[in-house]
Amino acid sequence: MTVTRQDRIVEFIQRHADSADALAAWLQTVESVTWRHPAEVRQTFGTVDVAVPAGNRKVAVFNIKGNHYRLAASIDYRAEIVNVLRIMTHREYDRDKWKDTL
Repeated sequence: MTVTRQDRIVEFIQRHADSADALAAWLQTVESVTWRHPAEVRQTFGTVDVAVPAGNRKVAVFNIKGNHYRLAASIDYRAEIVNVLRIMTHREYDRDKWKDTL
């Protein structure tokens, strides 16, 4: 898959340096696969929530670093693109306001 908006990963790492290894591993994994449907995402990342509604958009939410962080992304299976929408701390994710800003 091609991962877009990797700048969001870089910016998050600048604020949360302890996330660097986990985000690098996530990125490496995603770039090495080709997903055709949500079930394949779950095969790669067993803890992913693959159809979280956010406004009019469905997103996948990945647990990063043992659930310390969450990465929300849209996935275009046909175009083979994963677009990083937002990376959050677990606390920010739990507030649920992130869905309003996607």
